[in-house]
Amino acid sequence: MEGMNVNLISGRTTVQGQNLDSKLTEKYFDEVAVCNLNGSDMEKLGVAPDDNVKVTTAYGAVVVKAKQDDGNPEGLIFIPMGPWANVLVSGYTEGAGMPRFKGIAAEIGKTAETVLPVKELMRTYME
Repeated sequence: MEGMNVNLISGRTTVQGQNLDSKLTEKYFDEVAVCNLNGSDMEKLGVAPDDNVKVTTAYGAVVVKAKQDDGNPEGLIFIPMGPWANVLVSGYTEGAGMPRFKGIAAEIGKTAETVLPVKELMRTYME
């Protein structure tokens, strides 16, 4: 994957919060299986909105849809908390009970791989 190095952060979104009880719905998938990037970074990567991108960290790799968000500074990507972001973070909680979802070194690049639905994603990481 030819890509670029970025800083990954994660957090909750309003739409995601409204769908916490319906995590198997298309609305939840569309809100959470995404990566928000600055338009300049999208141009550098040669991706358009809804193109698939692969994000890789020291903890794992996942494919999500690119989503333009010029509110993000260049070099910063945002993936909402959820199954896809969980693949990319350490399980170590430093005794806090919650992993670190901010400031994770990552690489991102365009991919022809598909975004896995949540059940398939979970099966992949439970083996």
